[in-house]
Amino acid sequence: MTITEEQKHVKVEEAEADDYDDDIRGDVLESILCYVPLIHLLPACHVSKSWNHAVFSSLRHFNKPKPWLIVHSQTTRPPYYATAALAYDPRSDLWLRISQKPPLHYVSPLRSSNSTLLYMLSPSNFSFSIDPLHLTWHHVDPPLVWRTDPIVTVLGLHIIVAGGACDFEDDPLSVEIYDLGTRKWDKCESMPAALKDSAASTWLSVAANTKKLYAMDQDSGITYSFDPNSRVWSGPYDLRHDQNIYFSVIGILRDNKMIMMGLLGNSENVKEVKVWELKGESFEFCKEIGMMPKELVEKLKGEYTSLSSIKICWAGDVMYIYNPEEPEELVVCEMAGEGVMPRWGSLKNTAVTDWSRVAERMVVTCANVGLADLGKAVGSGKGSFSIVNNGNILQ
Repeated sequence: MTITEEQKHVKVEEAEADDYDDDIRGDVLESILCYVPLIHLLPACHVSKSWNHAVFSSLRHFNKPKPWLIVHSQTTRPPYYATAALAYDPRSDLWLRISQKPPLHYVSPLRSSNSTLLYMLSPSNFSFSIDPLHLTWHHVDPPLVWRTDPIVTVLGLHIIVAGGACDFEDDPLSVEIYDLGTRKWDKCESMPAALKDSAASTWLSVAANTKKLYAMDQDSGITYSFDPNSRVWSGPYDLRHDQNIYFSVIGILRDNKMIMMGLLGNSENVKEVKVWELKGESFEFCKEIGMMPKELVEKLKGEYTSLSSIKICWAGDVMYIYNPEEPEELVVCEMAGEGVMPRWGSLKNTAVTDWSRVAERMVVTCANVGLADLGKAVGSGKGSFSIVNNGNILQ
């Protein structure tokens, strides 16, 4: 067997890499890699087998990846086009710019729901993306009922679209399910009549675990659940065990743990912002697990003296909280484990500028992003990443 010059060159490179590995071994290399931004660990994986092992060992034991916050900016007037997609990586404490190739054609305003889903809805098209970085889009027929502000949630192989119907539609509470396997829409039982005045994403907080969708009226706290298999709504459940709550939202964290975050007092005088864990078949068990520090409540208010509502975006054990009227400051809440108080911090929203305040709308998603996701994006040519600035998260 003859060895080509190219094979000789490869063997020399491998030998040089192995010699370099001899200089930095084991925990020393792993501890060094824990300070390297996630996007820069991607090429480090390909240095050698030992470096590849060190990268993944470092991510497992030293500085684990945390859910990314992704802020999508879009012009407010047609023709709609994206002005930026910025992502915050808390592991690296960096803001990154995501460039999509080719650029996406926007047919309507961009919307998000249930933290991980991005979608666009028009009379002729329903486009959605469920991958972490939203670089892959699916374009299908629209729902049978024309809607302007529905709640939209992915649950298993189903996309559930409910409420938000136009005034001229017969049933403003209609529910449709899109099957990702058959690529067909199907109508099912309408939303409960008690939600007729709030059956839109503007008024409902939505969360989903592996089995059910949950929709809470943000003002009253009244909640219903929907099972896509039986296609039946259940409830109502009153999740507010504290009568001082005037606004609340829900989310699903790791291990299908349902949480509720509530504003206590009134919009002109916010006394506290608390987090509860909800358990039981009817959520009859409510346990307070954290309270936002007062200085972070003030940051949420921004230039305003009142706080009428908040939005949350979550993945894993991390929640990003922001004031939709004043999104310049984000509050970060990380659940530290059973019986341990959450860790709180604040973060400047790099996507907010003087221009964006008047000419752009922001849509926020949150997702677990790992090396495999970054490698797929770069390898497919669909996405590239560049560092914008440090996050400088304040604990």
